[in-house]
Amino acid sequence: MPPAPLTALAAETARLSLALNDITDWNAPTRCAPWDAKALLAHITGALARLDAMLDAPEPPEATVDAAGYYRPDERFSPAVNDLRIDSATEAASAGGAALTADFDTTCHRILTRCAEQAPGRRVTTRHGDPMTLDDFLTTRVVETAVHGIDLADALHRPRWTTPEAAAHITDLLLGPDHDTALAALGLDEVAFIAKATGRDAFTAAEQAAVEARAITWLALG
Repeated sequence: MPPAPLTALAAETARLSLALNDITDWNAPTRCAPWDAKALLAHITGALARLDAMLDAPEPPEATVDAAGYYRPDERFSPAVNDLRIDSATEAASAGGAALTADFDTTCHRILTRCAEQAPGRRVTTRHGDPMTLDDFLTTRVVETAVHGIDLADALHRPRWTTPEAAAHITDLLLGPDHDTALAALGLDEVAFIAKATGRDAFTAAEQAAVEARAITWLALG
């Protein structure tokens, strides 16, 4: 069984916080153009901070969207919405690396504390109008933090620091509960698989055929 989403998110944000302390080139370009390292961090922080408004809002009566369904290819990934994502992170990045790091740490502490205080089965509504369980939405935050952590590590030419907790959680989302067996058959470790499944690296032809035969859950990403 993978760790609970809040556990995975706590581990991954703590590891990212450590990595941020060693960054010297905040202007390093990333594959998430036009963002540089500081704009990418601003985006990650903003993705976590969305939980404040969601926890403050009324709880929906039922949850009809799960973590995989959140990443469906609809208007949330339209050019207009992507432009808003780009502009908001770019604007926030003007604060500079030190201020962004402090804001990330403050945001993580607040969000993790608030989520830990919620009752089991708590439901929330996303900014896109999706009624979800808090656990399912936290799973999407694990995806955002870990996958963009890969982007940031690659931009800085550093080893990918994805935590085992986050990696297990994401591979379970993509491949199901027998993900360990699937990865062994592919000959890939969890982080390498996540990078390929999210388009950071390319599958070989044999790997592509194998994952498609397994009915992998593909995620639409901006």
